[in-house]
Amino acid sequence: MGTTGATTNGPLAEGTHQIEFDGVRQVYHVAGNGPVCVAHSGGPGIEWRYLRMPALEQHLTMVYLEPIGTGASGRLADRREYRLGTYVDFLHAVVRALGLPQVHLLGHSHGGFVVQRYALTYPDRVAGLVLYDTSPVTGADFWAEATAGVADFPRRHPDRPEAAQIPVAFRRAVSATDDESMTVALRQMLPLYFADYWADERRFAPLVTSVRGWADPQRGEEPTPFDVRARLGEISAPTLVLVGAYDFICGPRWAKLLYEGIPGSRLTELSESGHFGHLEQPELFRRAVVEFVG
Repeated sequence: MGTTGATTNGPLAEGTHQIEFDGVRQVYHVAGNGPVCVAHSGGPGIEWRYLRMPALEQHLTMVYLEPIGTGASGRLADRREYRLGTYVDFLHAVVRALGLPQVHLLGHSHGGFVVQRYALTYPDRVAGLVLYDTSPVTGADFWAEATAGVADFPRRHPDRPEAAQIPVAFRRAVSATDDESMTVALRQMLPLYFADYWADERRFAPLVTSVRGWADPQRGEEPTPFDVRARLGEISAPTLVLVGAYDFICGPRWAKLLYEGIPGSRLTELSESGHFGHLEQPELFRRAVVEFVG
């Protein structure tokens, strides 16, 4: 196993970079100035661009991964290998390639699972954690609550006839077996992830119409549900937990578990956000992260 840099301007020069790990291409993008924060987007199988945060780039050097199996990064030969441990290995390859003893990590949704596991595996490499709309556990209760949130969505928006079709689109997205079907369903269901998409549709529509998905990473097989609740006390890095009050899938219930389990952590609830607080309440999001890192 090994990594090799693929740019001549250094691993932290602004722009697009790639390394190779276990024969697979891993692409990442660097933007901004200040302390280094590596951001791992959610999904799995979702394009990284939705997580681009220009407001943070004014204060931090943001390093955005394109998770393997998506975008310009390479594909694994066997879709069953898109497991949490694999994502941790590729994240560590990027951290090593950056050449810094420690970095901050920001993990959104599934990316939050990855950085939690990373912090438990490589604690000495983590300067701080931002756990954004994520959870320390999945399993039956987690998915039951998410499914109930999906089913309840049309009731929350009785004045929007299109809301009735979103639960159908959600089921299509999670069962998609090809990239095109997943992308179409993903775009149709994305209003579900906002506190109120139609209240500011003009601002959010570009994300909805541009987001892309890849089916293989989504269908990777985990041997057991994710659950690090018993180990949260081992996380020694300073930690900020961010959650949208209206996040149906990684909402306040799960954020509270992180906050109560990680010693000395901070909790910020974004009262007018769903799963995309960096878009819905960008100034509050920016201030919380910058004050935490600073």
